[in-house]
Formats: sequence, C-alpha cells, structure tokens
Amino acid sequence: MMESPIQLTEKAKLEIRSTLEANKIPDTYGLRVGLRGGACSGTFLLGFDTATEHDQTYLVEDIKVFIDKRHLMYVIGVSVDYEEGLNGAGYTVSTAEKINS
Repeated sequence: MMESPIQLTEKAKLEIRSTLEANKIPDTYGLRVGLRGGACSGTFLLGFDTATEHDQTYLVEDIKVFIDKRHLMYVIGVSVDYEEGLNGAGYTVSTAEKINS
C-alpha cells in the first residue's frame, strides 16, 4: 500500500469508522474518493464502495481509500472533513488551493 494522496481529518475518520460499524459494512468496502463529471467542472465524489480493477488502494490509518487511477491527478492533496452545522451534517472536500487562499 502506498501513502494516500488525500487527507482525512480526525472528525472524518471518526465518522467513517462509525458509519462502517453502524451499518455493518463488510471489510471489502472502503471510502471511494473521485470525480463526477469532467475534470475541470467535476464535483468530488465520496461514498462507500468496493475496489475495481481501475482503483489504487490506500490505507489512511485503518481506513481503506479507493481512488480510480484516472481520477488520481485531480484528487492529490484533497482533504476530507466532516462538519455538523445548522443545515445538517456531511462530508466536505477541500483542495490545497482553497485552504491556502
């Protein structure tokens, strides 16, 4: 396993682990990070999935992360967080450019 090109915050890791446990999701599943749509106008895709032959598999602590090799260059440096706010809770994805600006 290679070092993951993405980062998961502590809150995201806690939420991912509790979701996997609460839903009794099998060990063959991991967090899929990718793009939906075109490279420039695409939106980030997060979900629980099994690996395909196109995926690169990474381990962030004990969490499996699957990234389609074709999406890899677009997700390098991405940070996944989990936020709870007035509009509900959910995962957020930010890129290094957004964090530094």
